[in-house]
Formats: sequence, structure tokens, C-alpha cells
Amino acid sequence: MTDRLLDLIQRQGLALGDGAMGTMLQRAGLTDGGSPELWNVTHADAVRAIYQGYADAGSDIITTNTFGGTHYRLKLHHLQDRVFELNQAAAALARAVAGADKLVAGSVGPTGELMEPIGPLTIDEAAAAFAEQAAGLAAGGVDFFLVETMSSLDEVQAAVQGIRQASDLPVVVTMTFDTNFRTMMGVTPAQAVQTLHGWGVTVIGANCGNGPAEIERIMWEMAQARPAGAVLMAQSNAGLPRWHDGEISYDGTPDVMAGYAQRMRALGVQVIGACCGSTPDHLAAMRRALDGPPLAHYEPAFDLSQEQAKPPTDSAARRAARRTQRTES
Repeated sequence: MTDRLLDLIQRQGLALGDGAMGTMLQRAGLTDGGSPELWNVTHADAVRAIYQGYADAGSDIITTNTFGGTHYRLKLHHLQDRVFELNQAAAALARAVAGADKLVAGSVGPTGELMEPIGPLTIDEAAAAFAEQAAGLAAGGVDFFLVETMSSLDEVQAAVQGIRQASDLPVVVTMTFDTNFRTMMGVTPAQAVQTLHGWGVTVIGANCGNGPAEIERIMWEMAQARPAGAVLMAQSNAGLPRWHDGEISYDGTPDVMAGYAQRMRALGVQVIGACCGSTPDHLAAMRRALDGPPLAHYEPAFDLSQEQAKPPTDSAARRAARRTQRTES
């Protein structure tokens, strides 16, 4: 099996991911409470246009509209019997846009369920759900699976286990460290990169969170703890959300995200993309920045003496599980 992502990185030195899906779907008319994954068949042209927008902006990777593609998430919309269909449709649309030159990442988000011992969901049950989703994505033509926005290593373990039951395509994992530089389940960046690499995951990183300043600290910590052979990936939100005139917008401009991309490259991050609030305009600015010269000198934009907070309490962990029921935006 060829790892097309690692091959791309070897040729180019780095790969540019894409940006938010939920943000773009909302702009296209998806309302709160609607199923993003259903749009893969009911609004295929709109989903294809979002993919195309990122491709035109210079993204090397197109990520499928399947963040909530497990039967646990689709059950909220009474679509749990359409897991294979909706995931396959999303991947096939992305494959058609990506062609032979760009890569397709199969997005796999959290189940939204509480894992043992906090909740009833076992690793084996979660793995079965992830395997079901992965089968659809593989059938649609993805190049690798992107397990993203994870807070719990147990759920990551289930996702990796389930995906490997369904396919031999590579697995990439990013977690969300939005609670004082830890995930809501208390995982540190160093713990994540070392544990996941021990499970045979090569490309590891962080996504979502509270914007470029936070993710810079996280990726710096990962870089300090990175095992030999590990490749780092970062996908920051476009700043922080703001409520204005009845709409949510993000304060990270394309110029801000271009600067973020440059700083990630300086840290040794080789897969650089964006998350909530980002658009093709942000990715185009990042493409231009990464096509230009690297930073002449890198200085961390944070206080290296800052201590991390204590791990979150069980109540924080429960809030984290509820958070995963949202649509990745």
C-alpha cells in the first residue's frame, strides 16, 4: 500500500490541508439541526462546490463532509441506516474534485457518546461504528482517514482499531487541546504524540481549539516530544468566534492565518490546514505564504514558563463529550 500523504510530503516538504466544512455549509444554507452528511446526496452540487473552492485555493488535501458520519451521530437525524451510503457519497464527490493530483482525507469525528468508564460505550462498540463509517469512505475513494477533534485516547484507540478492521489505508489523528493546553479529557500534546506514534500512527497533531496562538503552543510541545519518524499536523480555527448582527463570525483574517501557516512551518509542522471559521480565502492566503520564503527567524509567541493547568475534572470530561455532538464548523 502506498501512503500518498507521506509521498506528497517527501516531494514537497509539506502539504496544505483545507478549511472548515460546517462554516461553508452554513453559508450555503444548512440550518441548525440539519444533517451535514445528508447534503452529500440531497445537495451534492453545494458540497462539490465547497470542495472545489478549497481545491482552487491551493489545498493539497480535500476533506470529506463526514465529520458526523458514524451511526451514533447520524442517529440524531434518523439516518443511522445510511452510514455507508452517505460516507461513500461524500468521498466520491471529493475524489471527483481532487482528481489524481490532490488527496482526499476521510473525516472521522467523535461519536458524541460517553466512553467507559464514564459512560456505557465500550471500545469494541465504538470500533464497530468507526469500521462501518470507514468502509463507506474507502469505497468512495479516500486516500487516508483523518480522525479529528478527539478528546479521549480511548476513543482514538477505538477509531484506529475500527478503521484498520475495514481498510489498510493510512490513519491520521488530530486531537483538540482547548482546555489549558490539554484536551477536555486531560491529554497533553506530548502524551498524544508519543502514545499515537506507539500505535503506529505516523501523522499526528491538533485541530480546532481557540485559534492560532493556542495551537502554536500545542504544536511547540508536540515538536519537543515528537518521536523519530512522526509527522506533525496542525489545523487551527480562524481565530475566535464572535456574535455580530445575528451571525457567528471568526476574527482570524486571511492575513492572520497566513502568519499562522508560516509559524507552523517554522516549528517543523508538515501538514498545515485550518478549521472552524476558515474559508477558501483563508486557505489561499496560507498557500501564498507557504509558497514564499520561510521565516528568517522563529521566536515563540507565548511564555515558555507558563505552567499547564491540572487535568480537568469528571464534570469537564462530561462537558467535552457533549461538545462532540456539535457539527465541526
